[in-house]
Amino acid sequence: SGTPAGENFKQPDKQPSRTEKFPNFTSLQSHPTCAPLMENSFVGYYSSPIGWVQITATHEGVASVLFVENQTKAASEQQPGHVHTCLTQLDEYFKGERRTFDVPLVVKGTQFQLQVWEELAHIPYAKLTTYKALAHKLKNPGAIRAIGAANSRNPLCLIIPCHRVVGSDTNLVGYAGGLWRKDWLIQHEATHGGGHRQLSLF
Repeated sequence: SGTPAGENFKQPDKQPSRTEKFPNFTSLQSHPTCAPLMENSFVGYYSSPIGWVQITATHEGVASVLFVENQTKAASEQQPGHVHTCLTQLDEYFKGERRTFDVPLVVKGTQFQLQVWEELAHIPYAKLTTYKALAHKLKNPGAIRAIGAANSRNPLCLIIPCHRVVGSDTNLVGYAGGLWRKDWLIQHEATHGGGHRQLSLF
């Protein structure tokens, strides 16, 4: 995820955070900018081939899944079942055994961010799309950079697959977890999805 440079930009109207149901997800509520710990929250870690993945959750669901350089907070001794489910599904994903995730989510965002994240959630495994294609899908062709900004604030990497969005020339552009991780994830899915950097505009 990240903001692509050199594209036309139209800033959507600022809107307050809201709660909204997503297809295939329990609920998406609000976005944490840097995975802050919430009151009554739980933390878990998964050691992936490309670094630590930190899971933050409430009793209701998973609030964030983000790459971190180290364990800045201790893992919670007791964790709700959906944290364990998320850890298991992450392990299956990195082993090439899982293509989609099925855990309850509790996340916040503006209406625009939720719209972008919903579109991201529909990008199939081992397929790529562009910021421009997403802008047209949202019927807002001038919002390419704003869509990149929403991608960079995606609190649920892998679950909401912002790594599957590339620039118009298919360059990797930005990713909050680092371009080398984005490249690794794309190649990983291509290997297990039977293709190689497939570009799907939809």
